Amino acid sequence: MTLSVNKIWVGSALLVAMLAGCTSLSKAPVDDGKSSATSPYPPLPKDCTQTWTVRKGDTLIGIALDAGADYRDIAAMNQLANPNIIQLDRTLCVRRAAKNSKKPSVATTSPNAKTTDKTTQNDKPVTVSKKPVEDMPSTSAATAAAMADGVRFAWPAKGKVIAGFNESSNKGINIAGKMGEPVDAAAEGKVVYAGSGLRGYGNLVIIKHEGNYLTAYAHNSKILVKEGESVKRGQRIADMGDSDADTAMLHFEVRRQGKPVDPMKFLTQRGT
Repeated sequence: MTLSVNKIWVGSALLVAMLAGCTSLSKAPVDDGKSSATSPYPPLPKDCTQTWTVRKGDTLIGIALDAGADYRDIAAMNQLANPNIIQLDRTLCVRRAAKNSKKPSVATTSPNAKTTDKTTQNDKPVTVSKKPVEDMPSTSAATAAAMADGVRFAWPAKGKVIAGFNESSNKGINIAGKMGEPVDAAAEGKVVYAGSGLRGYGNLVIIKHEGNYLTAYAHNSKILVKEGESVKRGQRIADMGDSDADTAMLHFEVRRQGKPVDPMKFLTQRGT
């Protein structure tokens, strides 16, 4: 009887061990980027001065816009094999120490994003308001910055401003127009993005200018420039459209070091 009991106990133990083995095999480990004792990513550049931790909803294009940077520079600094794929909670370097300090010259008178469970896509559309606003000057930090930098941008389109700047709901201004009307570069610079990978902006062009300024031109029907192309002030860069918008318009943003500022504080008087 003792032998039979031992056999039963051994058999039960083997069965439990087998079940335990099956259970562990059915739950493959998930790589969340934190399982290793050391970071699985390349080290940040030693001269990195600004970082960004990837959050749900982020895209590299959106991060670059908020950081006032070229998304390709961010991809290179962080050795991203595919700039369309970024990992949740990963810390990215978005700005390095400037090698040479230059005064801004813009003031002269003259991937469809792919997502995985660790990759996020921006789902926050740009709020479009159709309420007309008046082009009235006012004093603010943006005005002071514009005056200190001597920055003045040309108007990118000829229509009436139908929605003004609001930090929480509209990060630029909306200019009314008709399909196919010209959209012009507000100042000379380099095209750092041309595409439709940022939700809520439609066909978007982003131009980087000296002095840590970016300008963004959204909802175009057709983009006429390519990434990496140098453009001049007043050069036609797109045709106005209604991509990702209810009506034909230009959504125009000015970013200073990635922070949205009121474009009205930086635009020249019309006709100049």
